[in-house]
Amino acid sequence: VLLPLVNARMIDYTLAWLQSAGVEEVFVFCCAHSKQVIEHLEKAKWFGKPNFSVTALESNNAISSGDALRLIYERHVINGDFILVSGDTVSNMPLTELLKEHKERKRKDSNAIMTMVIKRSKPSAITHQSRLGTDELFIAIDPETKQLLHYEDRAATLKGSFALGRESLNENSSISVHNDKQDCYVDICSPEVLSLFTDNFDYQHLRRHFVKGLLVDDIMGYKIFTHEIHSSYAARIDNYRSYDTISKDIIQRWTYPFVPDIQFAASGTAKLERQGIYRASRTMISQSATIGPYTVIGNSTTIGSFSHVSNSVIGEGCIIGSNVFIDGCYIWDKVTIEDGCKLKHAIVCDGVIMRSGAVLEAGVVLSFK
Repeated sequence: VLLPLVNARMIDYTLAWLQSAGVEEVFVFCCAHSKQVIEHLEKAKWFGKPNFSVTALESNNAISSGDALRLIYERHVINGDFILVSGDTVSNMPLTELLKEHKERKRKDSNAIMTMVIKRSKPSAITHQSRLGTDELFIAIDPETKQLLHYEDRAATLKGSFALGRESLNENSSISVHNDKQDCYVDICSPEVLSLFTDNFDYQHLRRHFVKGLLVDDIMGYKIFTHEIHSSYAARIDNYRSYDTISKDIIQRWTYPFVPDIQFAASGTAKLERQGIYRASRTMISQSATIGPYTVIGNSTTIGSFSHVSNSVIGEGCIIGSNVFIDGCYIWDKVTIEDGCKLKHAIVCDGVIMRSGAVLEAGVVLSFK
């Protein structure tokens, strides 16, 4: 959640969206690297905001989302309906209508304890993969009530097929089966969700265990419903492909108002120029250098003569030499790239020094110094 995403921290996108959507109280559950997360929240001034309370819950023992939810239940900090998202979620979707829909459904049916946000994925004709690189998802929904009847990702299927229980066919007059939907990992939950995790220690993973467990449980009768978004944006970063796709979506302004030229966190803003080029202040770019479309250049970065940068994000305080070629890359902060280097579709993390003439092929990740 602290990794840079188009020169802002991932968690800042999540918190800025929740604040803009009218959420008044947020609990950030921290386990791994908790001290760094809390330090960032303090530095970014998320603590102490008026009408937007952010509280960090720290645990060194939680190793899964199930453990986290059990600990939250034990601390009695949540008493009503709540929104469950991960700190690497980028969204601009409004939440008012979704919350209203969930509460109205719960009022009519006390077993309706969870509403899951989905959207139509955009498969690539070239790679035949979903745009975020996640496992292909098979879901079955009641087209009238929007109740989720089946949830299965391709990792658990055989040759792209799955079995739908006879009970589902008998109990529902119509079933809509999809493999063109994307799970946004944004859930509206009732308090029963927390107590169910506490009662069942087998629930570790939110989707693989909890969602699938409820769908096959005939005794409790709890139900999960879906809410499909169309014009809004919501996606989670959990692999390199999704990092690349969501970065491009931000640069192309699908996530507005959470875009580089509008300040929504502690990071600075960049000026939007033609062809989707964003340039921050105090940059020094040689007149002979070429900046291609859909490129973001961070604060206090210098680019030498006859260098070419396109479809890339360059962080703050970077030094890029002469005759450097960069295409489709993510260069984080305080990186030094000496003369004559060539980089294509690579990630270079904070503080890396690339010596003259080095070449990075597609898919390479250079870790922290």
